[in-house]
Amino acid sequence: MAWNEPGGSGNNGSGNKDPWGNRGNQGPPDLDEFIKKLQAKLGGLFGGKGGSGSTGGSGASSNAGSISLGLIAIVLLGVWALSGIYIVDQGRQGVVQQFGAFNTITEPGPHWYPRFIQTVEIVDVEDIRSVNLGHVSDEALMLTQDENIIDIKFTVQYKVKDAKDFLFNVRDPDLTLRQATESAVREVIGKNKLDFVITDGRVAVAAGVGELIQNILDSYGAGITVVNLNMQDAQPPEQVQQAFDDAIKAREDKQRSINEAEAYSNDVLPRARGKAARVVEEAKAYQEEVVAHAEGETERFLKVLGEYKKAPKVTRERMYLDAMEEVMAGTSKVMLDVKNSNNLMYLPLDKIISRKPSVVESDVTSTPTTTTRRRAPASSRDSRFNERQRSREVR
Repeated sequence: MAWNEPGGSGNNGSGNKDPWGNRGNQGPPDLDEFIKKLQAKLGGLFGGKGGSGSTGGSGASSNAGSISLGLIAIVLLGVWALSGIYIVDQGRQGVVQQFGAFNTITEPGPHWYPRFIQTVEIVDVEDIRSVNLGHVSDEALMLTQDENIIDIKFTVQYKVKDAKDFLFNVRDPDLTLRQATESAVREVIGKNKLDFVITDGRVAVAAGVGELIQNILDSYGAGITVVNLNMQDAQPPEQVQQAFDDAIKAREDKQRSINEAEAYSNDVLPRARGKAARVVEEAKAYQEEVVAHAEGETERFLKVLGEYKKAPKVTRERMYLDAMEEVMAGTSKVMLDVKNSNNLMYLPLDKIISRKPSVVESDVTSTPTTTTRRRAPASSRDSRFNERQRSREVR
């Protein structure tokens, strides 16, 4: 007999040879019976009494199964509700989306959202982030205004100022910032000469680049604010580095020479000004002295003139004596009394003549300035003239 032939009792008295013959004519399992068995098991799990002996027992099992399903639903609902609780830390914001569209912004603190209906993305709005530019050769090489190539590196530090714009207005904020920075740097470098960029203009270039980057990001609505921009390095390419080093050294030598000249000027000019001021003051003092002396001589002459008009002969004699006194004051004198004497006097004229220049020389060396030499005779003449006037008035 073949495997697919139905079994049965034949003439040979053999039984059913079908391997599945033990199943007989059973149909598919009853679905209702399966559900009842499942309810019975769940009822037994939660304290119910299962059984198949009576209709009352089956009803009790059905009620217990319904209660169990309700409890399961409540537990699942509680788990779902608890899964929607989240906490936003300080310095962060929660961006809530409902079915993929923006819904609201949540501030720091505990919040809840219905899971599977809404989603929440936490954005750090106080963390300082950075983007480096120039570490790739294509980004680093830029053209200046005087058509020189410069190798430049920048670091941009930024933070999120609007979480909604940061998430929805630009697809890749870091890439957008990098491209905006490269564009701004090329524009600013292209408007300045190489010497200015690598020497005195580093701060000005960085400030201009930062302002331009912020304007570009604001036009995109990127929700980013630039906190700091640092020009890490700015130098010519390696192929011409030696030539630029020589130029920089020459510039430094020039500046050193200028500094030395300024130092010398600061040393010499004050001394020259002081000397000039001293000469001017001496000239003013000499002027005042000469004018005062001339006025004094004029006054004395007028007084002598008045006395001369009163007694011309006496005045002439007095003036003669005064002149002789003044002339003879600095010379060697020999007094001779030749009345009633026949003695032969010997006068050492050679010694007297040789002594006179030495006396004059000593007077010249002891007097430091012409002003002093002029002042002394005038004062002595005035004092002597005043004494004579007083003596004549007494007589």
